[in-house]
Amino acid sequence: MKIVIAGGTGYLGKLLTSHFKRDQKNQIYILSRKQNVNRGNVSYLKWDGKTEGYWLAFLEGTDVLINLVGKSVNCRYTISNKAKIYSSRIESTTLLCKIVQQLEFPPRVFIQTSSATIYRSSEDKFMTEKNGEIGADFSMDVCKKWETVFNAYHLPRTNKIITRTSIVLGNNGGALPIIKRLSKFGFGGKQGSGKQFISFITEKDYVKAIEFLINQESGIYNLCVPNPIRNKEFQKIVREKLRCFFGIPTPKFVLNLGAIFIGTESELILKSRKVYPEKLLEKGFNFTTNNFSSFVF
Repeated sequence: MKIVIAGGTGYLGKLLTSHFKRDQKNQIYILSRKQNVNRGNVSYLKWDGKTEGYWLAFLEGTDVLINLVGKSVNCRYTISNKAKIYSSRIESTTLLCKIVQQLEFPPRVFIQTSSATIYRSSEDKFMTEKNGEIGADFSMDVCKKWETVFNAYHLPRTNKIITRTSIVLGNNGGALPIIKRLSKFGFGGKQGSGKQFISFITEKDYVKAIEFLINQESGIYNLCVPNPIRNKEFQKIVREKLRCFFGIPTPKFVLNLGAIFIGTESELILKSRKVYPEKLLEKGFNFTTNNFSSFVF
């Protein structure tokens, strides 16, 4: 396949690149603000995510276009950062959709990333693609606008897929290495009330799901395991796997203070995400890891 990944130098992009490049018949093009050296069947194309450039010619005849572009939400929600979070997503998505509309041979599939945080905080109801309740705070509004822009473009010759991705867990990056390090230092107790749910998907199942969706119909898909876990149970399992014999609980006010010092937001930990991958399961997707207790560090 010919695969173009916008924002492919980030955590998720690297996972997908590593997966798809194993098949030497695949040709992968990475749209990135950084200029990197081409290696094997992976080529890097410089872009700014805002304006057209020489890279658009490489989208002709593409099998799969994947858009992962967006400033990380792991930051303080200042006015400046909020503006960058919005603009990085909306501008890149608008640009790619406009280009695809103009191509003589547009991508067969366009996979647009979104986030499972689009759903309201929930400790009771499972949030599915069909019956999930969309919330109204900042992070939810970002996702809504992101998806609205993508859905606004009619691309009749391209299969359009939105992935509402939950936390991706693995040892190559993301949140898990930080969680493990905190547990080893004794800070592996429940966070806040500990009752909030964590929806996640492993690195292996994330790339497996993206590959699976390449051959599915257009629509929205939740990328998460079918068994979310409460924070206190999650932390307990981490301690057990790391053989840490105690974990100091972190109250909400301490998390709020700590978030200020490390430059992030406590809602990333405190929000309850109880999301269910109804459509993936209906299509016959098989998870390698269904629950956190079976996850291998």
